Amino acid sequence: MSWKSYIKGYENYLKIEKSLSKNTVDAYLRDIQKLNAFFNNEESKSKINDIEYEDFQSYLSFLNTSKINARSQSRVISSIRSFFKYLILEKIISENPSELLENPKTGKKLPEFLSIEEIDLLVNQIDRSKPDGERNLAIIEVLYGCGLRVSELLQLKISEIYWKEGFIRIIGKGNKERLVPLGKTATKHLKIYLNEVRIHQKVDKEFVDHVFINKNGGNLSRIMIFKIIKKLTKQSGISKNVSPHTLRHSFATHLVEGGADLRAVQEMLGHESITTTEIYTHLDKNYLKQTILDHHPIEKTKMGW
Repeated sequence: MSWKSYIKGYENYLKIEKSLSKNTVDAYLRDIQKLNAFFNNEESKSKINDIEYEDFQSYLSFLNTSKINARSQSRVISSIRSFFKYLILEKIISENPSELLENPKTGKKLPEFLSIEEIDLLVNQIDRSKPDGERNLAIIEVLYGCGLRVSELLQLKISEIYWKEGFIRIIGKGNKERLVPLGKTATKHLKIYLNEVRIHQKVDKEFVDHVFINKNGGNLSRIMIFKIIKKLTKQSGISKNVSPHTLRHSFATHLVEGGADLRAVQEMLGHESITTTEIYTHLDKNYLKQTILDHHPIEKTKMGW
């Protein structure tokens, strides 16, 4: 079925089951049609089953650049939640990627990112004396150290970790494959989790090759990842709205601030377009100014370097 069919079914749902007024129904439909148009312009995102939480974040960032205020964004988010709730009710999708969308507080243009100190603070809240502590630490280190999407983390296979070469094989959006470097810290905590914790778990046959599993040896859900991170954020006293996407965003931001080439970051994130990667690199003006002062040849000449 197509978006058009889903939207038509949604229209009937709003009119018949929800008994909403014509103006309200029209407003909901306009929002969903705009969402459809946005995703149709994004390769590999036109299928409803392929849409993830991160895609909504990209859409909201797009709305911000269009000068859409916080109140209007809240209405859009309400429409998206309603539409995807309908898709769940009709069993068109099995998981609701809009479930964790939060209304904007101040109309922020981009998702939050964490400083290195805040990352450390988050990690320090993990109780490693508990079995799920080592797993949760490995999750945080892989999300931040590799910049993975939640769906990619959950689908990561043991057989796709190349320890000797220092890479993991990721199947991203549109079934596109990429190799992502696995840093020393992420490697260390992955090995501890796999060799000291997971090895002692009874694992469902279906998930034998999955890296991350729940305490019963089954599928670890994306909602569970969000809950783990939300809990650690609260414990650490960080006031930012932190999600798995925040760690991916922090990964990209810190790389670029450290001097990484934007094309390399694009490759590691699995972005189709360099424009999408640029959204992830919201460097502050002071950093940009200092970069010019430190590296531009004319500035070096003026300073006698």
